[in-house]
Amino acid sequence: MEPMTLEAFEEASDRVREVTKETKLIYSDFFSKQSGNKVYFKPENLQQTGAYKVRGAYYKISTMDESAREKGLITASAGNHAQGVAFAAKLAGVKATVCMPTVTPLMKINRTKALGAEVVLSGDVFDDALKRAYEIAAETGATFVHPFDDLTVATGQGSIAMEIVKELPTVDYILVPIGGGGLASGVSTLAKLLNPNIHVIGVEPENAACMKASLAAGEVVTLPSANTIADGTAVKRPGEKIFPYIQKNLDGIITIQDNELIVSFLDMVENHKMIVENSGLLTVAALKHLDVENKKIVSILSGGNMDVITMASLIQHGLIQRDRIFTVSVLLPDKPGQLARVAEVIAEESGNVIKLEHNQFVSINRNAAVELRITMEAFGTEHKEKICERLKKEGYRPKLVRSKGTYGE
Repeated sequence: MEPMTLEAFEEASDRVREVTKETKLIYSDFFSKQSGNKVYFKPENLQQTGAYKVRGAYYKISTMDESAREKGLITASAGNHAQGVAFAAKLAGVKATVCMPTVTPLMKINRTKALGAEVVLSGDVFDDALKRAYEIAAETGATFVHPFDDLTVATGQGSIAMEIVKELPTVDYILVPIGGGGLASGVSTLAKLLNPNIHVIGVEPENAACMKASLAAGEVVTLPSANTIADGTAVKRPGEKIFPYIQKNLDGIITIQDNELIVSFLDMVENHKMIVENSGLLTVAALKHLDVENKKIVSILSGGNMDVITMASLIQHGLIQRDRIFTVSVLLPDKPGQLARVAEVIAEESGNVIKLEHNQFVSINRNAAVELRITMEAFGTEHKEKICERLKKEGYRPKLVRSKGTYGE
């Protein structure tokens, strides 16, 4: 059956139900109030493999003839497609090899191995791993399964749109993350087939916006780099085969800065108790950029495969961005009791001290000889300013210390 037709999408939707969890839409009261729209999430982060990629991988493998399977499968992935292929290959009893960038989170690597696939690490970004996968395919004769530039794979990913429209027939906008374009091409093509009035908007990291650049050029182009914390969408060149479908069916592209993903992660954890990886958060961050009101919007949360070290870092930087953690520097006279007095002032304003750095050697002036750096928790910007004002009132002249090395700088 020719891919990217309504009949093929219907077949793919039936087929992927054999291996996918039902990801019912989740209405977000928080983001609805914030945006002035009715916002729903399609939580593909809750799939068994932690991402939507199992849809395209399983459908692709299910359409292969026996000779193609017997050669074994080879693919490249930033992590999520790897697990999708490994899972689908295991069900089909087929050997799978996956090339991944060396910077791929350890959790994604270990999960891919646990599903029975052989993992080859190569290069710093997806495009490097893709090159190595092509080399291995040529050397071994293994059947290559492209993560996005494959119309059958994209048809499997498009099953998401079928589920969205069945559950919410009156949807106005669908926001979809873009790396190489497989998900966006499948979702936008099927959405337009089902209802031409649905607007499908792609969302890319600002520093890896290969699809936006390609659409502007009218042809597929390669970016010089793809430097973003959204590792699942760190792609320098989108797919050639799926590009005409994007040109025809996508209604626009929004680009997102990395620091916006940090705040979105915090919002999702606090308001929905869900872990969504940075690439999946693109459509959450995009809600603030969509200039519409009173519309029904579905944001596709494409994945949730994030290691705990990254989570901890995002939470810390998110709290700093929200002024819920901040650092001030004050100079104190070099005499007993001053540290206790500063702590008392902060406590009276309900600040919570996290860390103190006491440096007695910044000056030979004994009236202001000690620098005290105080890192503390606050309820937000207003509370932070209130604490600083109180310190000023007490004569401490606090200076805010800007945190270095935060994401997005």
